[in-house]
Amino acid sequence: MIVHTLRFAFKDGTTEEQKAQVLALMRRTASVESVSFATVGQSLGDPADGLTHAYCVGIEDLAALEQYMHDPVHLAGDPEIIPHLAKISIGPDLSDDMAPELAGEIMALHEKKAAMHPEWAAQLEPLLEIQVASGPSDRS
Repeated sequence: MIVHTLRFAFKDGTTEEQKAQVLALMRRTASVESVSFATVGQSLGDPADGLTHAYCVGIEDLAALEQYMHDPVHLAGDPEIIPHLAKISIGPDLSDDMAPELAGEIMALHEKKAAMHPEWAAQLEPLLEIQVASGPSDRS
């Protein structure tokens, strides 16, 4: 099982109605077939980090993760979600799969998606901090 987490903050000026719509879109994405379990809501982390909300999905394995990343529901939701976000922190993810190469394989899937959808990557990049796992692959 791969547990994928992200924490985020809304842009200043985002209305409560817009926030509710973004969270609804995230819940829709979290309900796709490749997701085993999910939660979307408030972040209980340190308020000083400025990340107010969180999204977490449990995904069975790398094949299911790739299916999730390219699911039409996921691809359709991101362009409606990302414009409302000021900051996104992805990970660190966690897994019961002890393979040492797993973090690199997850990052490779992210990079593949970014190459396939450069508009998505360009929209996401300025907001993004990725910490799939500790170590040299951190981008912060």
